[in-house]
Amino acid sequence: MNKKILVAYFSASGTTKRVASLLAKAADAELYEIKPKIPYTSADLDWTNKKSRSTLEMNDPASRPEIADMGAPVSVCDTIFLGFPIWWYTAPTIIKTFLESYDFSGKQIVLFATSGGSGLGKTESALKPCAPNAKWLGGKLLNSASEGSLRSWVESLKL
Repeated sequence: MNKKILVAYFSASGTTKRVASLLAKAADAELYEIKPKIPYTSADLDWTNKKSRSTLEMNDPASRPEIADMGAPVSVCDTIFLGFPIWWYTAPTIIKTFLESYDFSGKQIVLFATSGGSGLGKTESALKPCAPNAKWLGGKLLNSASEGSLRSWVESLKL
């Protein structure tokens, strides 16, 4: 592949991180972890608690959790695979923070997610306004992906 590819991901429990690492190998891409400035604790991630941090963030459309660093090499990449766990049927709000923090003009964005029970749903349409000048190539749920299946998927995208 001649184009430079980035796999940027947010992972709260390690599941998305595992898939992102496999995808980076399969796509011969650079790997970048989107880390919150204030790491999430188990209590923060308790979706059954209406006052947990993640619940409060997901219920607030204006929520934009701060990112620990702004070192993602977005400017030198042509395609960005953007991964995250599905929270409340969509991407965690930190993904909006990431998209609004960089210039994605002319970049291709491909979403991938992990989920315990739901698909991508309307995630792409919810994220598009955060990077309106990017070319969105859809996405895929990757709960049990292998490096070989990921390589086939990347090749099918004809990046």
